[in-house]
Amino acid sequence: PDWPIFSADAILCINMVHISPWEATEGLFAGGDALLVPSAPLILYGPFLEADVATAPSNLAFDENLGRNTQWGLRQLSRVDSLAESRGFVRTRRSAMPANNLTLVYRKV
Repeated sequence: PDWPIFSADAILCINMVHISPWEATEGLFAGGDALLVPSAPLILYGPFLEADVATAPSNLAFDENLGRNTQWGLRQLSRVDSLAESRGFVRTRRSAMPANNLTLVYRKV
């Protein structure tokens, strides 16, 4: 909950959301809310589940493997978006990346 800095121009988080408890993602957006000025980006990179997009078989297998820790797993993008909105962020970009990953850009409003 305590970050060792008082402000940031941006936050980049790579491959954390799916291999940590959900509370870590909550903490990420809470920290972003405290540290970032309006329009500053909070950028996520990694695999996500999307309701209207077929999940690659490799991501499904990866998610199953992550299940050995019950607090880990691919997150529904809609749930991440809801959390972001609750902390004053809006998703402004979704970019497909290699290996079935996404880059997601949220901006503080």
